[in-house]
Amino acid sequence: MSALGLYIHIPWCIKKCPYCDFNSHALQSEAPEQQYIAALLNDLQQDLDLLNAPSTLSSIFIGGGTPSLFSAKAFDLLLTGISKLIPLQKNLEITLEANPGTFESDKFTDYRKIGINRLSIGIQSFNNQHLKALGRIHSAEEALTAIEIAHESGFDNLNLDLMFGLPEQTTREMINDVQTAINQNPSHISFYQLTLEPNTYFHKFPPAIPEDGQIFSGQIQCQQLLAGAGYVQYEISAYAKSNTFCQHNLNYWKFGDYLGIGAGAHGKISILQPENIIRTVKSRSPEQYLNDSSSVNTKISKDDLPLEFVMNQLRLKAGFSLTQYQAATGLDYTTLEPALSECVKKKLIIKHKGHYLCSEQGWNFLDDILEKFMT
Repeated sequence: MSALGLYIHIPWCIKKCPYCDFNSHALQSEAPEQQYIAALLNDLQQDLDLLNAPSTLSSIFIGGGTPSLFSAKAFDLLLTGISKLIPLQKNLEITLEANPGTFESDKFTDYRKIGINRLSIGIQSFNNQHLKALGRIHSAEEALTAIEIAHESGFDNLNLDLMFGLPEQTTREMINDVQTAINQNPSHISFYQLTLEPNTYFHKFPPAIPEDGQIFSGQIQCQQLLAGAGYVQYEISAYAKSNTFCQHNLNYWKFGDYLGIGAGAHGKISILQPENIIRTVKSRSPEQYLNDSSSVNTKISKDDLPLEFVMNQLRLKAGFSLTQYQAATGLDYTTLEPALSECVKKKLIIKHKGHYLCSEQGWNFLDDILEKFMT
């Protein structure tokens, strides 16, 4: 039985950050926990009706927004409801995203007690100046306290999110952030560059960010620091200690199936044959979602499948095999040509033990590779 993930979106946050392009909405009053949980479970049942065979959930990821605004009691109700609708794999990974500005010791102890076993904390930086520039509601001191609370609450599978290339950030400050994160001994670190995404405040009013050469130089130094501390880079922005790769995200990058429930959530489901793959998307408006949690379903065309596959698989250091491609898409390997041969010829992609993966040069210019697979 193939892996099936479940993504759950909590759309509310305390304050919208200027760089954020996720479906998040500043909370104006108390979150409607009970009503939203009921809508999520109804949403899940509708998605399960699309599946063509019995399935078992292999991972759950609760993202947002700021999911840690919700109480442990609400998530207990949600997880109990999910287990009644679909079997859960033994010892499945259940991740909760959390904001350092929402940490309370008892609350996170209760999260751990109800079965949430992986925490992802949105630190972004340990520098107060940069946190202010990013519009974060927490301070560096609160970030360190939040990590301490997470450890004390029993979360040994802990991810810290860090951003680099921040407004007016120096290379030394970038390195200091990474070293501070390493010193907290998390099992996983997500380290990714600030991008000015469309429909964000930063895109409309761009801040003064460092030059590309400086960012790249600092990134390389930070990657060396992470490697020296035992963090293996297994994906473009993911670094982990042994056996702590994020299983939910790995399923995304391997082009696996996942259900997406909640306001603005996306999912991917294979129906009957691999080549019959649909994307699901739910209403972005929390108010509309509470009234109607049905999805809009769109089939991925055969012409788009090669790009859809490689844009995920090439994010992984391990790359992919042609057998995996054929199994996941139902297409013959020749549908990757001539783009694949061109990338190999230009040494952007290398073939190693039957797997195609990015070279060091290709790893840094992945967008250029993906353009070659566009129809």
